[in-house]
Amino acid sequence: MSNVDEIKQRIDIVDIISDYIPLQKAGRNFKALCPFHHENHPSFFVFPEQQTWHCFGACGMGGDVFSFIMQKEGINFSEALQLLASRAGIKLTDSKTPDKVQDNKKQRLFQLNATACEYYHYLLVNTKAGEKARNYLNTRKISLQTAKEFHLGYSPGGWDTLKVFLTGKNYDEEDLKEAGLVIERETGGSYDRFRNHLMFPIYNDQGYIMGFGARTLDGSLPKYVNSPQTLIFDKGSSIYGIDKAKPFIKKEGLVIIMEGYIDVLTAHQHGWQNTIAAMGTSLTENQVAITRKLARKIALALDSDTAGEEATLRSTAVIAGYLDKTEVSVIEMPAGKDPDEVISENPELWQKLTEESVPILDFALKTVTSRIDRDNAKDKTTAVQKLLPLIDGIKDPVQQSHYERKLARILDIEETSIRATLEKWHASSTKRHTAVAIKQSEHSLQNKRNPVEEYCLILLYHYPELSSSAYELSAEYFENPSNREIFTQWQCFKDYTVIRKHLDPTLLVHLDNLICQPVREMTTKDKQHAFSECVLRLQERQLKKMEAEKAMMLEATREQEGAIAEIDKLDKQGISRSEQIRIVQLKRREITRGKDNGSN
Repeated sequence: MSNVDEIKQRIDIVDIISDYIPLQKAGRNFKALCPFHHENHPSFFVFPEQQTWHCFGACGMGGDVFSFIMQKEGINFSEALQLLASRAGIKLTDSKTPDKVQDNKKQRLFQLNATACEYYHYLLVNTKAGEKARNYLNTRKISLQTAKEFHLGYSPGGWDTLKVFLTGKNYDEEDLKEAGLVIERETGGSYDRFRNHLMFPIYNDQGYIMGFGARTLDGSLPKYVNSPQTLIFDKGSSIYGIDKAKPFIKKEGLVIIMEGYIDVLTAHQHGWQNTIAAMGTSLTENQVAITRKLARKIALALDSDTAGEEATLRSTAVIAGYLDKTEVSVIEMPAGKDPDEVISENPELWQKLTEESVPILDFALKTVTSRIDRDNAKDKTTAVQKLLPLIDGIKDPVQQSHYERKLARILDIEETSIRATLEKWHASSTKRHTAVAIKQSEHSLQNKRNPVEEYCLILLYHYPELSSSAYELSAEYFENPSNREIFTQWQCFKDYTVIRKHLDPTLLVHLDNLICQPVREMTTKDKQHAFSECVLRLQERQLKKMEAEKAMMLEATREQEGAIAEIDKLDKQGISRSEQIRIVQLKRREITRGKDNGSN
């Protein structure tokens, strides 16, 4: 898979475009006033299923997410690639390794996996050795037809059976290592990774095999193993069954996410073909991003045991930030039953459970509060603290108020206590995120000497609405010459494309590095909070610098004629430097406590 394909798999065009313009739901699509020409009635449409956009008005433009970014930002394809890769959390191919070389290597690994899959599948379906795998599938009520459709396989018990077969097909041992099909011995040589396992090939949404999942057939542990991280396989970004489920998910407008391979096979076998499985016990950010591109309704159907409930709660934490744009529910399993058991034993019950799925936050509140002693004050505090991140992730104030009130009622405490605790947690969380972002910028940007300056610029470029709050920000606060020049140009033009034309060519790389830095999704209050924190830090640093300069000048010129006149000149502002520092520090404390006007 190329860099472009990988970015398109992880990025949702609706999320990207909604960062630039407000989108309105229009059936299964979205509409807006076109950002590329003036109009009074929406003619700009975004199509989630195709991941495309088009203006049916005067300009008539359209395309994919890359073309939108290039048009809106006024950048070329390479720059758009960098920007979207940062947004998707993808490390682009090193410039020393041309994309074509990298793509050729990926294609060879895909072909190698496909060859291995055919070998495994043949052994499962046609040989005596594969009988134990067929028997296991029979006990789990998986038909041979389903096994063929999903290309299941059997890996023999020999130490180098697969290796001998593949090297006979002109694949060298290094290829097998890169694909994760063999394990290198410390003493030299290698041996097959999968031995005596039922094999589940893991496809991407384009139908290429990225890796394998495997279940042991002899009772040994671990019960399940996966391919290791490779050039083409990343467990946290992989979804089992997505190649088969994709068209049905789009048709239904709903994706059902299960926990295991057998769950998905059983569901598809019984007609619920919009089902997939996460590669683990809880969802990752990348998996959510991929599924949301296919459907805006997600239902989690994980196991009914404690581990399944915990996995659902962890998934809730990942999904919480998307609840304003995605409808997420939980299909609750009967006690002691997994999805595959319910589906195969009682399809009517499964249909009823899917229709009665509960909103994910209701599930989280019920699950967390059911595990505590509601007469114990400490347990109540624990429950509130565990649920705060989820409630804080709700962007709609009406829904947030609903869950605050519901939690207060369940725990028999005052709603004002929930709200006060939430506000305190939110302020602390925002401070942590700001600190983390500043620290990350120190490590990720080329110029690492002034992380606060750089984070301040990043906020200004990502959130143009902060310009009205930048009147207290002065170019002299930027000690780094590059940052100071970029800020000066921003003061003059505000527009990214215009700034590029006026900026010295030697600073363009630094500017692009700033622009490409991903920023977490924030509310208007959070943006203002983070920006005010940066400005006050820069102000405090500047004031301390001026105080230090005054002290240095005092010592250097104490015995020189005219020293007093210079000192008095610095103090003509009427307030001592130490007092100015104290005022700024007080303002910072107020912002941190969330009591300043900008955070109310």
